Amino acid sequence: MNFITPLFLGFVTAFIGIIPPGLINMTAAKVNLKEGKRNALWFVIGAVVIIIFQVFLALLFAKIINSRPDLVTLLREIGLGIFATLTIYFLVLAKKPKSKTRKIKKNSKTSRFFLGMLLSALNFFPIPYYVFVSVTLSSYNLFSFDLASIFIFLNGVIIGSFSAFYCYIAFFNRIENKTDYILRNMNTIIGSITGLISIITLLNIIKYYW
Repeated sequence: MNFITPLFLGFVTAFIGIIPPGLINMTAAKVNLKEGKRNALWFVIGAVVIIIFQVFLALLFAKIINSRPDLVTLLREIGLGIFATLTIYFLVLAKKPKSKTRKIKKNSKTSRFFLGMLLSALNFFPIPYYVFVSVTLSSYNLFSFDLASIFIFLNGVIIGSFSAFYCYIAFFNRIENKTDYILRNMNTIIGSITGLISIITLLNIIKYYW
């Protein structure tokens, strides 16, 4: 059995999903600046714990969907509609975001571990994200839903998630100015990504019906 492929795919999928600036990774960076690396790492661990449960749940849903070819096709068509709508929204309709991040109270008594769990639990994006990604990878025979592959993929997600969060903790001071630029242009970045995904999904649908 190939252990490298699901591990690598889990790592890349998680890293790509987390590396764009967002509430959780920016909060991890702020905790590091205000309270030190130890608290920031505990915050990240809490966030990753929730991500593990979210990804496992997503893979269970994806396994059910993947066993039904008609549902896979329907999912692609729904995904095309969603990503096309998101592309139009982010490139045309959405206002430019302000380059401000939510502040953290320096003297907060809340455990950073549970704060990480809380913020991660409030983020529902990973579930549909990993459902779509895993079903797509399976359609290209790059991933299978057997227990071993799921376990290895989850380990890749853990490593990729932690690595992406750690980049913010370790290098935030160096990339802070660039982060502000990214935040100001986040709509264009997201719109371009969803547009690319829409094109790929459309080509797959055309290929299926052709």
